[in-house]
Amino acid sequence: MNLFRTPFFLPKFYPSLLWRVPTENKELYLTFDDGPMNGPTEFVLEELKKVKAKATFFCIGDNVSKHPDVFQKVIAQGHSAGNHTFNHLKGWSTSLEKYLNNIAQCETHIQSQLPVTGYQPLETGNQKPVTKFFRPPYGRITNAQIKALKYQYQIVMWDVLTHDYSKNIARQSCLNGTVKATRPGSIIVFHDSLKAERNLTYVLPKFLEHFTSQGYEFKSLG
Repeated sequence: MNLFRTPFFLPKFYPSLLWRVPTENKELYLTFDDGPMNGPTEFVLEELKKVKAKATFFCIGDNVSKHPDVFQKVIAQGHSAGNHTFNHLKGWSTSLEKYLNNIAQCETHIQSQLPVTGYQPLETGNQKPVTKFFRPPYGRITNAQIKALKYQYQIVMWDVLTHDYSKNIARQSCLNGTVKATRPGSIIVFHDSLKAERNLTYVLPKFLEHFTSQGYEFKSLG
């Protein structure tokens, strides 16, 4: 079993969550968790720009508040932003009320930094609302939390976890495992954080180069 790919049975248990985009085309969906952050996020943006890749950034509200200029760069370069709670809460050990309030707090900070053409109000006439995305920190979320969020957010999990945050995985192993696990439609998790920076700066450029040379396109979820 590839430790970098989500076990096949989890999407069957939680079919309302988005684990992978259903396509056989050469399309990949990069996601970056835990930013925005001076340094790592800016590195990611520069690497994405080199291959004209788009991605989705699952932002911690507290980091949006602390680094609004970096968040603005993410949006200005045409990437999507998703909610990752305000304080990186673990759903399994957080009450429903506290969890929802923390997500709402994050959303307030995200929307305050978006241009007027960002998230739109609820559907009016033939206009469709822009989908809002949420990713639970650590991938830990309860059924009650899923039920409470499902009408407001598309909850996004992943098909491939890079483990870039782990100090126990060598950089080359991180790259090899991630490349091997990736397939058309994969939603891949990197982290634009200081904790992941050592592996991120090594793996991401080589990952982008490998799949670009294979004819893949990198798209955002939004």
